[in-house]
Amino acid sequence: MTDAPPRPRSLADLFIAFTLLALQGFGGVLPVVQREIVERRRWMTQEEFIEEWAVAQTMPGPNVCNLALVIGSRFFGLRGAAVALLGLLLVPALVVLTLGSVYSHYADQPRVAGALRGMAAVAAGMVVAMGIKLGATLRKHPLPLAVTLPLAALGIIGLAVLRLPMLAALLVLGGAGCVLTWYRLKP
Repeated sequence: MTDAPPRPRSLADLFIAFTLLALQGFGGVLPVVQREIVERRRWMTQEEFIEEWAVAQTMPGPNVCNLALVIGSRFFGLRGAAVALLGLLLVPALVVLTLGSVYSHYADQPRVAGALRGMAAVAAGMVVAMGIKLGATLRKHPLPLAVTLPLAALGIIGLAVLRLPMLAALLVLGGAGCVLTWYRLKP
């Protein structure tokens, strides 16, 4: 008999988890969400996380908010979606409002500007690390790496170098990935 995978014990547990991970997310919360939900709490596998992240990417609005909605809904339906989103936004919004007030008072200080530039470097590093971590799941994808890696590279080039709109890249490259995977998986 196998044990059921871990899951949030209650809506309060879900709210606290998303509040705590949001408070850790300086410069981007996605790496923190992945670490907390997949690695630490084990509420999802890496593959499940990637699938839900892909869904969140295709919906309008902030991707991490969409992901909170999807994850909350997965465990507690509509109430879970609302609670996860509230956990992700409520306390961090209060912190940001407070820090914004303090920043407006000290914004002209050179040390403050230097500290913010240092935080930007850390945030960029976190995004790269998250890309590497998520990219590792490509080995388990139904398409071979010879197909998925060029799609990923084209996405990076299109968005970062050519500065194509995200929606265009998503429709063209994401559409191509969906069609190729569908053909690969069809009986």
